[in-house]
Amino acid sequence: MNGQLEKLLEDIGFMSPSLLEIVQGVRQTVNATAAVSSLDISETVKYGGILFSAKSAFGGVFAYKQHVSLEFSLGANLSDPHKVLEGSGKFRRHIKLTSTDDITAKHVAEYITQALHQEDK
Repeated sequence: MNGQLEKLLEDIGFMSPSLLEIVQGVRQTVNATAAVSSLDISETVKYGGILFSAKSAFGGVFAYKQHVSLEFSLGANLSDPHKVLEGSGKFRRHIKLTSTDDITAKHVAEYITQALHQEDK
């Protein structure tokens, strides 16, 4: 882990240990989901959050005061069978997470899988 990433995680933990727990849960889910597809994920600190890239950037995780947002760069192209994607922009969509239970309840791994495989289409 690089210094910028360590500092960001430390800052989030200082702000809210529960938000840090959600961010760490999202990071674990991204890495586990990518591993199933034999993809390597890189993490970059940018825009106040952590951007995830495989072949190219596909999303990121950002901690706010009351929630964590999992953003998808081309989220408008994702299917949303569980109706959890928010946003109305031309490209981006996000999933709002307020607890670690939301990672499972909102089917985060399914959406990450879709985002990872958008480039395959």
